[in-house]
Amino acid sequence: MYDCLIIGGGIAGLQAAIQLGRYNHKILVLDAGDGRSAICKSYHNILGYPDGISGPELREIGRQQAEKYGVEFIIGKAAKASKTESGFEIESDGGLTYKAKRLLLATGIMDRIPPFPELMPTLGISVYVCPDCDGYEVKDKSTIVMGAGNVGANMALTLSYFTDEITFVNHEGTEVDDDKRAAMREKGIQYAEEPIEKVLAYGPDFKGVQLSNGEQLSSERGFIAFGGNEVKSQLAHQLGVDLHKNKHVLVDPRTKMTNVENVWAAGDVVAHSEQVTIALGDGMQASIWIHKTLLAEK
Repeated sequence: MYDCLIIGGGIAGLQAAIQLGRYNHKILVLDAGDGRSAICKSYHNILGYPDGISGPELREIGRQQAEKYGVEFIIGKAAKASKTESGFEIESDGGLTYKAKRLLLATGIMDRIPPFPELMPTLGISVYVCPDCDGYEVKDKSTIVMGAGNVGANMALTLSYFTDEITFVNHEGTEVDDDKRAAMREKGIQYAEEPIEKVLAYGPDFKGVQLSNGEQLSSERGFIAFGGNEVKSQLAHQLGVDLHKNKHVLVDPRTKMTNVENVWAAGDVVAHSEQVTIALGDGMQASIWIHKTLLAEK
């Protein structure tokens, strides 16, 4: 029986694991290894890393730090969650069961990224998904928004704060509202509805796209904006946790506990701005209150 089982070894889960390990609790992190931070090649807006740091590197640093405090890690995906008299049981997709007194859901989200393998090495370096994180990276640079419908149009309009050279490629041909089209025209944003046939990228360097009609659009930077991101709140739903209408988990703003006693949530799965720095704070705040309840129980 663990004091706390953390589901998700991303940024929020790791910060919580480090702090709970420092409280001398018995902690297990169950990590599928496929989170958003696992594919980002560079974060640029984190205090202490002015030249950027990749998600995998940050995760590895966090894991090593947590292990120094006795935190255990298992690679696997949590498939089922249930509440018991003594706490919680989590069954992995491999059929193994883990028991804990407390549960922290740090399962995150996953962006809907089109299936062009050339994009993966560019993520966080020359192609981005979050304008709050990386809008600055396209400052005064030609930028292609690869997206769909109003989601892509909104991204293009948002990025017009940073650059005047924007092309929105509506890859899926999803309808764009008239007011969005008018706003893009006013901002001088170029618009194309031909689907993308190929992403022109060489390692981490994005150079543009080739459309299905053979036309090539050159660009220094790219943004992805398709909407429909997967919010990994399935376990929360199984446990009866209250969810926002967009499937993000609702938590107490002070403690990060959900409406289900002894179940906490932290990071991008929670209903807030999806930022590494917020995930760090979430994980820390949740761990403090998890410790308080474990201490009170003793």
